[in-house]
Amino acid sequence: MTVPTLMQNYQRQSYVTQLHKVYNELSQAALRYQTDNNAINLTEAGLTTNDAAYDFFHKYFKVVKECESMNDCFADEYKSIQGSIVSSYNRAAKSFVLASGASIRVSYAPEGSNFKLLNVGIDVNGKKGPNILGRDFIFFAVYKNGLIDDYTNDVNDNAPLTKEARDNMFNTQCNAGAPANSWGCFGKILNDNWQMTY
Repeated sequence: MTVPTLMQNYQRQSYVTQLHKVYNELSQAALRYQTDNNAINLTEAGLTTNDAAYDFFHKYFKVVKECESMNDCFADEYKSIQGSIVSSYNRAAKSFVLASGASIRVSYAPEGSNFKLLNVGIDVNGKKGPNILGRDFIFFAVYKNGLIDDYTNDVNDNAPLTKEARDNMFNTQCNAGAPANSWGCFGKILNDNWQMTY
């Protein structure tokens, strides 16, 4: 292996390690939220509005900065893996910077039988580069059952998603050559056992 390849692999694994840390914290927070509210799922626990989602993040995470939109908490621009500018996500959503330096954008967006509750975008290193969707900037969904996974175009899919559903989203969204969509990268990382192989 060449030195540039080793550096690339190291950087990718660094992004995944930071992502895994936030994933674990969010998984534990979702479980605590349900337990604290004596509920069997996140909806029953009270996660039913954007304001409830914001309160959830304030209660269970060390938030060092809150932004009314992504503009002050995230980089001004993101690119796809292929290099095109990405604009397929809502920058108006309220965002937070965590003590770890990660930026999180959360939006209450239930779909289907209310299986998916939250759309979450995370830049694991905040405004620092490379600001590439699928590298340091990843989207995932939080489901009613408290699980965190990717999202599919079938609104009736529930977490955990199948390997096939995740692969399909990666191939048609994250890895698509056309204007990049924000879904599909996280599922590929899950399928590949917390490795960024793309």
